[in-house]
Amino acid sequence: MRPALALPLLLLLAACAREQADAPPPAQEAGESLDVVELDVAGAAQLMAEGRISSETLTQAYLARIAEIDDAGPTLNAVIEIAPDALDQARRLDEERAAGKLRGPLHGIPVLVKDNIDAAGMVNSAGSLALASHRPADDAFVVQRLREAGAVVIGKTNLSEWANFRSNRSSSGWSSRGGQTRNPYVLDRNPCGSSSGTGAAIAASLATVGVGTETDGSILCPSAVNGLVGLKPTVGLVSRDGIIPISISQDTAGPMARTVADAAALLQVLAAPDATDPASFDAGTVDYLAGLEDASLAGKRIGVLRQAMGRHPDLDAATERALEALRAGGAELVDVEVPTWGQWGGAEFEVLLYEFKDGLNAYLREGNAPVASLEALIAWNREHAGEVMPIFGQELLEQAQAKGGVDEPAYLEARGRARRLALDEGLLAVLDGQSLDALVAPTTGPAWPTDHVLGDRFLSAGYGIAAVAGTPSLTVPMGELRGLPLGLAFLGRPRSEAELLALGHAFEQATRARKPPAFSPTLVP
Repeated sequence: MRPALALPLLLLLAACAREQADAPPPAQEAGESLDVVELDVAGAAQLMAEGRISSETLTQAYLARIAEIDDAGPTLNAVIEIAPDALDQARRLDEERAAGKLRGPLHGIPVLVKDNIDAAGMVNSAGSLALASHRPADDAFVVQRLREAGAVVIGKTNLSEWANFRSNRSSSGWSSRGGQTRNPYVLDRNPCGSSSGTGAAIAASLATVGVGTETDGSILCPSAVNGLVGLKPTVGLVSRDGIIPISISQDTAGPMARTVADAAALLQVLAAPDATDPASFDAGTVDYLAGLEDASLAGKRIGVLRQAMGRHPDLDAATERALEALRAGGAELVDVEVPTWGQWGGAEFEVLLYEFKDGLNAYLREGNAPVASLEALIAWNREHAGEVMPIFGQELLEQAQAKGGVDEPAYLEARGRARRLALDEGLLAVLDGQSLDALVAPTTGPAWPTDHVLGDRFLSAGYGIAAVAGTPSLTVPMGELRGLPLGLAFLGRPRSEAELLALGHAFEQATRARKPPAFSPTLVP
């Protein structure tokens, strides 16, 4: 667990840094604190462009907020590590701005990244104590992109250990290195996972935007239950270089933000071809942010996945209200059924077991990690079971270790079957067969109570088909259930991120459903 920064000390350091700066921001009076709650990328960029704040003061404000509500107060436990050079990064970017050099829309914008992404100068552990001393020498490709775009990588976020691929009885948001992350809306509710810390942190305005990763639901679910916009891109649009893997077939990084516009701005930076990633492709010059300017629901044909409904009457009622907003915006809604719905699950699980073993062994070996293989990790966990496995075991690690190589016929058959059932005979069969622009479904149910005895309790999931198909999915806030956020998922064809973001933006502007978290201790009857 990250040592807490004493708030008075942090504020003192911030004050000292301001005194040492060449000139204080014109709009920042002495002792005045900068309110970063719900501040978006465009708003922060405008404040810096007008000289009212600097990247340094913005970064200081987020660090102070982390100390105030992540280490103390509600104690969200979302941020697992602060970048030791966070303020230095910000100062350098301020110097560039003063010299007339602007790197782009993220210049000076503080970003948090999930703790399974390599970032030089910080640990990359996947939440595991076995990797608590693992400090990669180089940045992951996506972190390089962030730095090149002028973002300030201020720290790393907690996650479900091993991206929720350790046990069938895990608690999302818990890791042996970081402990349990809380949901900022209702503190005893779960933040979902595995990008739990990113979800809770961005919802609570601990940074402007954040980066999560997903194999199946790890961006969409924590975004939905934390009242965020989350985008899982087409596999290959965003590089996986330097990211601790589960599945080469399904893994991707993606943006998590409080608005669709912020998600688009972040995707603009993350999306780029990378020769080191075999799935990578060049999407060309797509301007995801500019594509939102004329976003409209009018004339769009959208399929409604009612197979993802029927789990809870209040969730269904919220979904119906969201569907009515789509109709009111001019969309034509068509009830659809995926003929292969849910049939891909067994094949997917086989693929993940094989690919996790193969990919993790390569990452550990090539990164000179403290444990050199999955087999060594399992042994380390057994030796340190009291610290690492006080709540749940490691049966998924053991099942993966029992698999052979990715040249085995059983793996190749499972991979082909999962993709065929989810993509060709599933998603595309419906989208193309009925000439639809996208599909929609409730992203998932409301956040469940965190339970270290029984583990997670998912109510429903509308995103799984896109995860297995390798296609993009987007969640946008659609309402709430007794103070717990709910999201609407938009699913599209491969490489349709721009279209999904435009649909999501139009829906967001029509509904304005997102509310900031209340940090309630428990659900009020």
